[in-house]
Amino acid sequence: MWSRDRKQENMQCPFCCEDNDRVIDSRVVDDGVAIRRRRECLSCRRRYTTYERPEELMLKIVKKNGCREPFARHKIRQGVALACWKRPISDEQIDQLVAQVESDLYEDIDSEIDSRTVGEMVMDQLRALDQVAFVRFASVYRDFKDVTDFVHELQPILNDRRTHRRPN
Repeated sequence: MWSRDRKQENMQCPFCCEDNDRVIDSRVVDDGVAIRRRRECLSCRRRYTTYERPEELMLKIVKKNGCREPFARHKIRQGVALACWKRPISDEQIDQLVAQVESDLYEDIDSEIDSRTVGEMVMDQLRALDQVAFVRFASVYRDFKDVTDFVHELQPILNDRRTHRRPN
């Protein structure tokens, strides 16, 4: 992804604005998505940190009303976190789920995707993680109007449990 043999470009020092620095330390961060560089300005000798990330593709989400907005990872995380409230699901599991959905989006989609497809992708991941969180998310996402909507969504889960139950 990043080439080590490329000549490293100098950054402008945030303190003295000189364009003369050296990289002291480089580390991969955010699960390999970014590089953190510790730099020292050769003019004022102060140190600062920079982050290098690949340029992100501009994925647009097409909402139900037809308007388009940039993909916002934090919106998916917020919705999943609410669905997982008071469930035995760690923040790490939530972050992994969101990262998987985001990865799938960027892997399969060129530039636009409708919000319904994104919601279905999240529900597929939640269904495998926690059935209660799945139903919570589905109830908001699919805008359940009454108890029959819940029963309709739960029926496949209940049928699956019955077919996998061991006889006594």
